[in-house]
Amino acid sequence: MQHDRLKLIKEMLKTNPEDSFLKYAAALEYEKLGKAKEAIALIEDLLSKDKEYLGAYYKLGKLYESEGKVKEAIKIYRQGLEVSKKSTDLKTEGELSEALMLLGADDAISW
Repeated sequence: MQHDRLKLIKEMLKTNPEDSFLKYAAALEYEKLGKAKEAIALIEDLLSKDKEYLGAYYKLGKLYESEGKVKEAIKIYRQGLEVSKKSTDLKTEGELSEALMLLGADDAISW
């Protein structure tokens, strides 16, 4: 069933290749299939084109963490934190701050 969802999302991406939601959805499916590298590549591409897609920062950070890339995770959490502050998204700001805190980043608490 996972492959069916991914196949459907990939078909939709052919029609609308810059759709941030579809890229994010495909990344989630890759993650479920244990393909973290593919998920990371998709979310990195998504954020390179749509810096306002807030949920992608947290997910990308967690994927980096799962791959042992703590420095990259901290960097992406910090980037997402800046975006969330500008958009006054307190929920995302809190999630990203907590993720930083759990990694021992000194700038974790922002509010």
